[in-house]
Amino acid sequence: MDFKRLKYFLAVAEELHFGRAANRLDIAQPPLSRQIAALEAELEVQLFDRSRSQIRLTQAGEVLQDHARQLLDRLDAAYRETKLVGSGASGRLRIAFVGSASHGVLPTLIKSYRSFYPEVELQLSAMNNAELQSALVSREVDIAVARPVLEDEEFRREPLCTEPLILALPDNSELGTRPEIRLADLADQTFVLYPRKPRPSYADKVLDICAREGFKPKATDLAQDFQSAISLVSVGVGIAVVPESVSRTQRPGVIYRPYIGYNPGTGLTVHARLDNRAPQVMHFLEVTRKFARKQ
Repeated sequence: MDFKRLKYFLAVAEELHFGRAANRLDIAQPPLSRQIAALEAELEVQLFDRSRSQIRLTQAGEVLQDHARQLLDRLDAAYRETKLVGSGASGRLRIAFVGSASHGVLPTLIKSYRSFYPEVELQLSAMNNAELQSALVSREVDIAVARPVLEDEEFRREPLCTEPLILALPDNSELGTRPEIRLADLADQTFVLYPRKPRPSYADKVLDICAREGFKPKATDLAQDFQSAISLVSVGVGIAVVPESVSRTQRPGVIYRPYIGYNPGTGLTVHARLDNRAPQVMHFLEVTRKFARKQ
């Protein structure tokens, strides 16, 4: 069935006058009459009672009017939604990130994106770097926020921020009372490292920092992720080297202190597949670039 004919039919059904309907549609009356006659012939029913001075809908016409209005409303909604999704103003964006990123600038970045594109549905999940890389390769996510970066030629990258490393200590640790803490003096401490696997990982970066300071920790305790690691610190299992931004979120049982010694810092990078040029993805990368320049 021709949707244009349905539109013409609805105009006549609502105006109950061919002349007024033709004016409303901005067409001449004879073509409109031919379209209605063609629709009646196609359906093999009479849609209008033309036996009186004012035309009326037949029972068949009333049935078609109800369905035609619903069909055209749904078609109009489909057009609008398709245009919104196609332009990136609506649709879905799947963002995955390392757990520690939720304590820094990432929430502010996501709020900034939402202020521009409030109709885009966001799906957020926390993963370690290995999981981020796998999820991006397999297209399970659209955006991956890694620390510090994922090395893959198939990914486009946008640096988000850099920051120094600090110490996370149990709040009853004697180290917290010192005016300054030298990393080289912590060889007798238990270092809580994360993630446990796969390796190499951020855990190995911390061990490398210790090696550059001339020592190997007396003991280590491996956690699977940042949240688990900071929980172990809070109950006194050991200390951890963490991004400075995590200190913005206070955790019972944990205090944060800077240290003196080798500090390569760390950073966050936003990644997307090179072959994913969905407008939602490109808009997020654009917002990231502008956001990073202001940091």
